[in-house]
Amino acid sequence: MKSLVAEVRTKQYDQESFGNWVNVSKRADQIDWSSNRNAVVTVEPKTGKITAHQEGTAVITAKWKNSEEGPYYIYESVTITVTENPIEIPHQPDAACTESPSGEMTKERMAPNPSAVIKADQRGSEPFDVLKGIPTSESLYGNVFSMNYLFKSKFVNMKGTCTYTVVVNKTYNKTWTREETVSDGNGGTTTERIPMSRPVTVPYSYTVKRDFDYWKIDSLLVYEITNAILKNYALNPEIELLPADYSGPSYAASTNGRYYAPNVPASITAPSQTVPGTTTEPATPSENLKPLAEQAVAEVQVENDYLKFKNTVVINNPKVEKTAPRPGEIPDPEVIHRDVLYSPDNEIPNSLVNKKDQPSTGEINYELMSGNINDGNAEEKFDIPGINTVTVHTPVVNYSLVSDDQPHNQKTVPNMNRSALILERPFTVRMPTSGQHLDVGSYPGYGNRDYAKYYRIKQVRFPFDVYSEDRTQFYPRNTWIDVPVYVLDTTFYLPVWVDEGDYQVQFRNIAENAPDDFENMSRSNAQPDANTDLTYHLASDEVSVEVIGRLYDFEITDIADYNWELVFRRFKGSIAPTWISYWTGTKNIDGDKRGNFSQFTVPIRPGSHPLQGYQNVAIKTGYHFKFDFKTKGNMFGPRDGIRLTPTFDFVSKDGKTRVPVDLYYSTNQRNFIRIGSAEDQVKRFVILNDRMRQVPAVQLRDTATYKYNRYGEIHPGMMSEQAYQEYYRDTFTKMKTPVGGYSLLLMPEQLRTFIGPKTNIPVTASADVLRANAAIQQWYGEYSLPAEPYVVQAGTNLAEYGRTHGGLDAKSPIFLKNGYIVVNFNLESIREGNLAAPHLQYIHAPLMNQWLLEGFQRQVQDSYNNSFTLRDGDVVFYHADRSSRDDFSAQVPH
Repeated sequence: MKSLVAEVRTKQYDQESFGNWVNVSKRADQIDWSSNRNAVVTVEPKTGKITAHQEGTAVITAKWKNSEEGPYYIYESVTITVTENPIEIPHQPDAACTESPSGEMTKERMAPNPSAVIKADQRGSEPFDVLKGIPTSESLYGNVFSMNYLFKSKFVNMKGTCTYTVVVNKTYNKTWTREETVSDGNGGTTTERIPMSRPVTVPYSYTVKRDFDYWKIDSLLVYEITNAILKNYALNPEIELLPADYSGPSYAASTNGRYYAPNVPASITAPSQTVPGTTTEPATPSENLKPLAEQAVAEVQVENDYLKFKNTVVINNPKVEKTAPRPGEIPDPEVIHRDVLYSPDNEIPNSLVNKKDQPSTGEINYELMSGNINDGNAEEKFDIPGINTVTVHTPVVNYSLVSDDQPHNQKTVPNMNRSALILERPFTVRMPTSGQHLDVGSYPGYGNRDYAKYYRIKQVRFPFDVYSEDRTQFYPRNTWIDVPVYVLDTTFYLPVWVDEGDYQVQFRNIAENAPDDFENMSRSNAQPDANTDLTYHLASDEVSVEVIGRLYDFEITDIADYNWELVFRRFKGSIAPTWISYWTGTKNIDGDKRGNFSQFTVPIRPGSHPLQGYQNVAIKTGYHFKFDFKTKGNMFGPRDGIRLTPTFDFVSKDGKTRVPVDLYYSTNQRNFIRIGSAEDQVKRFVILNDRMRQVPAVQLRDTATYKYNRYGEIHPGMMSEQAYQEYYRDTFTKMKTPVGGYSLLLMPEQLRTFIGPKTNIPVTASADVLRANAAIQQWYGEYSLPAEPYVVQAGTNLAEYGRTHGGLDAKSPIFLKNGYIVVNFNLESIREGNLAAPHLQYIHAPLMNQWLLEGFQRQVQDSYNNSFTLRDGDVVFYHADRSSRDDFSAQVPH
């Protein structure tokens, strides 16, 4: 009886080699033994035990199926021969192989050593240092650096021994001679030698050991980068960085490493040996045949697991005898390229207010790659230390300007520290978005440059009412007015009712990231010039200005000389006006064309008369001329007035000679009184509401209304407003108003009317209708020379001349007669009766000449083509040799 052994080894479809042999001989649920000739040999179906019954040959088959479903179903057969004298073969136990871990190689690179930066785009040429400041609307880049992979590995050295029992069979052929006494046929005996032989097979059993070692991968965990996260206030609040042009390390591993125990024959037959004997059977020898047993057992073959990492074979798996090659090391990871985890163009939202040194945090994430051996964490997360801070600082600057209207500034003493704003004129504010901010050397990206892209809005606030340039939009005083960021210059219009005086115009430029409640912020929430302190989101500025009025529109409206009657009256003896006036020039207050012809400009001179036959007449002395002019501004007070200073020149009839002169006149009490001397005591008076002046009734009514309500002279209980209007029109304005004499006219408020606007005054305006109407004033005056003046060159000592020339009379040759006396006016406005500091100049302001602006001609010709050179302020030519007394048989008063 003998037991057969069935061993199997298998491999999966994706494995490269077979596994170890497995004894399945007695797995009753899987094995099925059978014999094709049970008469010769039978086999137990589930154990493999065989029993020989007779000589012959039988095939024993073992069929193995690992389960009902498979996938393995294999069989193998062996041929068994039964002889009459079977040789007893000692039982040969199966080879016994044992193995155990005997050492290991471990390596771990699980520290990514990450780092990161958050900086201003563009990388490598960063325009801002984010540690110092970067504005909103600029963009940031995030850059993370780390190891390109992580891993843990453990390789185990498996060592073992396979122990075999090897039987060496050796046949000893014994020979000897057996002696027998036999009959010799003769009745005798003889000794017969009979050769004898017998083979004896001796089994020698030996234990043979075969050592082996190889390497197995106990664990292999490889991680690749999945993403990184950077967080900072400026990133609102984070960005994710995904790897670009990146893949984890390539590697391939198999775990088919094993040992292969060699097959050993059931027995080994040593060469037979003849053992001779004598007359008896020799003894069976005993010898050491272990070398033969050793030769019969091959070395154990071994095969490592396999690992190829980044094209480098770390563990090779050739099938070799006894000892497999020692593994190498997995290559160390390297720092990723700078473009792998790089995220540019992360714009800082303009909703983020300024903040300093905002901390940054970050993390980088790795995930386990496929093909790992044994379990590990699916993900590994690592904090990124030491990331730089970011300071958000959105810059705005404010270096605003207000135009200085010097070409229209009539101030006697201009304030050069303030921009002049002229009533009823446009003015411009300039609000640049460029200028000096933080020092660019210490704060890259700032410095002196344009900051428009960081503005939300620009605003200006006037402490007085203004209009838009086209006067379609009204802005009450102290209104913050929005100005589009990219508009450099904005023009406004100054209403006439704004009070003259000094003001501060306020500007503020608001950063795009200013808090939403900035409208309610006080001036203390804005930093002058530039918000270099990041706690501020507004930059402010303040410009000093001065609002100034006007003195303008001088015109002559009437001449009492009869030669001029039909110029100003529709017909002789009429008071109906022709409305012809002689203006300063052909231009209006701002130098635009007025519409009159140059003939109707001052001075009244030969050639001014429009009627045939009068082209060369001037005015005869003794006749007055009426004039008026206008002012704008605060010239509506009871002590405000106009100072008019006449001076005189003599010009020859051909215009070639012009010299300053003194004028003398005589009275019944005294002869030769020089105009302007202490003896010059003639008083002049003007009646405002003179019937020949034609002052419009509406002007008188408006003026009376203002005085009634604002002067405080009339208590409402004393007189009604209407009654006062009637009194003013019918009585007050028809009184004679003293204005001075020949050398000086002081025109008081009694000769002033109000002609300002009364309609379209916005309800939110700082002025009511009365104040607006009073903002433009018209002044009425008249002037004449004595009827018989005596003209001498200025500075002539007339008394000395009379003493040295035997007396003095009207015919003395010292008097200039063959020509014209030119009257020149210097007009100045007087505020609050302050004669020492006249307010505005019509002609002699340091910065401008209104007389010239209105188109005054400094060179004219008469009808004889005589040229006359004029001086600014010339208003009339009087005949030096013709008097009003020539028109009357009796002397008329002057």
